[in-house]
Amino acid sequence: MHTGGYDIGVVPGDGIGPELVASAQEVLDAAAGDGVEVRFHIEDAGADTYRRTGTACSDETFDRLRSYDGILKGPVGLPGVRRPDGTEGGLLGGLLRGGLDTYVNERPISLLPGVDGPLRGERRIDHVIVRENTEGLYLARGLGVGNERAVVDQLLMTREGVERVVRYAFELARRRPGAPADGVHRVTCVDKANVLRSFAFFRRIFDEIAEEYPDVQTDHRYADAAGHDLVVDPEHFDVLVMENFLGDILSDVAAATVGGLGMCPGGNIGDAHAYFEPIHGSAPAIAGRDLANPISQILAAAMLADHLGERPVGDRIRAAVRTGFARGDIVILPSGSPKDGTDAVTRAVIGALES
Repeated sequence: MHTGGYDIGVVPGDGIGPELVASAQEVLDAAAGDGVEVRFHIEDAGADTYRRTGTACSDETFDRLRSYDGILKGPVGLPGVRRPDGTEGGLLGGLLRGGLDTYVNERPISLLPGVDGPLRGERRIDHVIVRENTEGLYLARGLGVGNERAVVDQLLMTREGVERVVRYAFELARRRPGAPADGVHRVTCVDKANVLRSFAFFRRIFDEIAEEYPDVQTDHRYADAAGHDLVVDPEHFDVLVMENFLGDILSDVAAATVGGLGMCPGGNIGDAHAYFEPIHGSAPAIAGRDLANPISQILAAAMLADHLGERPVGDRIRAAVRTGFARGDIVILPSGSPKDGTDAVTRAVIGALES
């Protein structure tokens, strides 16, 4: 713990973002208690900021974000806010991930007690998707070239980029309890090495790094097979590592097995900076109606606590969420909305913290 406490940058975001972030702040404060001081600093960034100012995040805001001990970010984006080329305006992913060099996108996927998922029978789902965050196909964001007859986007992987995200995945596997099916510490490489040279490059570097971790089992899946197995055999997986675009897709597939995107947090983590957020969008249609599920944002706050070196605070939040679901105090409807509303979920988690 910092003896002087922690300064946290807060980006409320758009749509349901502000109400989710407010919920997560309240839970984080309650879990920290008197022993850990957390100071929140609200920053203006996102689609509404772009609409009002012409930029999604000012240089001054970005400089402040770089100075904080960590960042808690809500979902951003509004369907009516577009850039001159017609693409969505006000998104922060490319700006923050590249600007802060948060090269890991860590997405825990865990089935909580009392949550109805679409899979039949009792399933033990607890794995992490580690998505490379700064290169791959999404490095071409805004840089594609073409005309009315053809367009091309380039996929780029570098040795340094692949090495560091693969090494992160192996280090994470060492810290985890292992795959639910057999308790084995395992990292699965997901790629399309049978089709594209860039993915064969990714796999080759993965196998090189694996030799440094003889205590961690490795296996490989082509991306299409991984999508299949995340549904039919999720207990096999512990940590999965993959390119940016594949991680974006497969983490949504995995989220569906544990109750939906509203159950899954994400951490964007680099050597010097990190920010934490839900993996879903801003859902402006339900903003301000007490219909949003705040669990992903609350669990993102738990990941933030871990990052700060306050793992007991993160563990308290995760335990309180589990307790709330196990007791039946938190019920998520098939629509993805909490049965008794956003605020009721917040109250249930804080109640579990205090019990």
